[in-house]
Amino acid sequence: MALRKSILLLVLLTVALPAQQKPRVAVAGISHESNSFNVNPASLEDFGGVPPQQTLAEFVEENGNSSSTVAGYIAGAQQYGLELYPTLVTRATPEGPVTAAAFETLMAEMLKRLKAAPKLDGILLALHGAMVVETFPSGDAELTRRVREAFGPDMPIIVTHDFHANVTPDIIRDSDVLITFKENPHIDTKDRGVQAAKIMAGMISGEIHPTQTLIKPPMVYNIVFQHTKAEPFLPITNESRRLEAENPKILAVSVSGGYQYADVPWMGPTAVVVTDNDPDLAEREAKRLSDMLWATRDKIKLTEPSPAEAVKMAMEFEGRPVGLIDMGDNIGGGTPGDSTFILEELVKQNAQGWVMVIADPAAYAVAEKAGVGEPFDMAVGGKTDPYHGKPVRIRGHVRSLHVGKYMEPEVRHGGGRYWSMGKTAVIHVDGSTLDEPNLLLLTTERSSPNSAHQIISNGIYVERQKIIVLKGAIAPRAAWEPLAAKLIPVDSPGATAVNPAHFEYKHVRPGLFGIGKE
Repeated sequence: MALRKSILLLVLLTVALPAQQKPRVAVAGISHESNSFNVNPASLEDFGGVPPQQTLAEFVEENGNSSSTVAGYIAGAQQYGLELYPTLVTRATPEGPVTAAAFETLMAEMLKRLKAAPKLDGILLALHGAMVVETFPSGDAELTRRVREAFGPDMPIIVTHDFHANVTPDIIRDSDVLITFKENPHIDTKDRGVQAAKIMAGMISGEIHPTQTLIKPPMVYNIVFQHTKAEPFLPITNESRRLEAENPKILAVSVSGGYQYADVPWMGPTAVVVTDNDPDLAEREAKRLSDMLWATRDKIKLTEPSPAEAVKMAMEFEGRPVGLIDMGDNIGGGTPGDSTFILEELVKQNAQGWVMVIADPAAYAVAEKAGVGEPFDMAVGGKTDPYHGKPVRIRGHVRSLHVGKYMEPEVRHGGGRYWSMGKTAVIHVDGSTLDEPNLLLLTTERSSPNSAHQIISNGIYVERQKIIVLKGAIAPRAAWEPLAAKLIPVDSPGATAVNPAHFEYKHVRPGLFGIGKE
């Protein structure tokens, strides 16, 4: 009888005791890659307005199946016993600097939601690292400063950044841990989110006490050479991974390439090392990685062909398809997606079997009004600004019309799964055959060529085409290296031209190697 009473008492006590509360960690972020040389600022409308507050279930449903950083937060929270609390997480397609009105509106709402949250044990900030605001050279640093100011020195704050971050000393001061993507193309985004959640759990439990150091070599690391699976960046990436794997005192190692199209004081590559309460180790290894970046400066000299040279090279190459990477109109770097320099050369040199995407809502509207099978005759592209070429007249017929939505089942740059380029018209250009058609895709929205399904979803067999124009830089390689016989980076003009000598920098640190004035 006594035993039965003891068991019953134990059961009642177990039921009465509340389940142990998991540490609650807020997720917040305003993400934007801002091109100082793009004349079109990023407005609140470009962010889709102020996003509604989501429940955790809604947040997980929207993000959990992707390969993004916040998907990594979700997976890491499940793995390491955290309860996420979503507040405001938003992003916009790269463009010019963010307007002050957009930043202040989003920032105010973010802080409002963070302060209204139940008791928080930590904050995860999903930021790009190259956000320029009209009123701040680093929107990321200003955002982090305000969050730190609101929650004080004892709140664990971890920031995740894109590989193209222009990391500032201020953000190192105001965060406990900063982690950047290791890979470019960015195929490790989810991994970095998991890593951030793991470190957060260790901080909250008191098992680890992070200290971090930033070192920036005095250079621009040109975007042409920021492919982390190729020389000269590959050994540096490998060393960052080795340090994390072999030294338990090292919590995170980040080597970012920087973003050369932001005219800001801290533009350029960065080495950040986070250790468990060992500032000397962090300083020493960050300095060594920075020195590794500096030691490659003689290997990052530009030799890319012009649009005319690149088209000729592609036509003479025996294999197919050949990808021409339109570096000057890198949509992921903040360009309009309507540059015509390569299109002009394709027409001039009578190239056959090419495919190109141009963001031109007005031209799409003409094609839609004409209808499938009907003639098309219009000057396309080159309508956003004077830096990306003049409109090129195209004659042909409307081959097909599409909604412009597609899915990428594999892990590609940035971790995105569902994509949209807006309503799309495929124009079969006159002078080409059914067997080797010249196809121009006219879209209503800009969309980076990070998935081959951007083309395939429109009924185009990419393996049969001779030339595919890709408006990007390194990002398209994750999708296109397995498919293309050859990829040729093109030194095309535009807001993301690869040679910094094309731009007038006013705010970068003086004496940077690689700025184009050596």
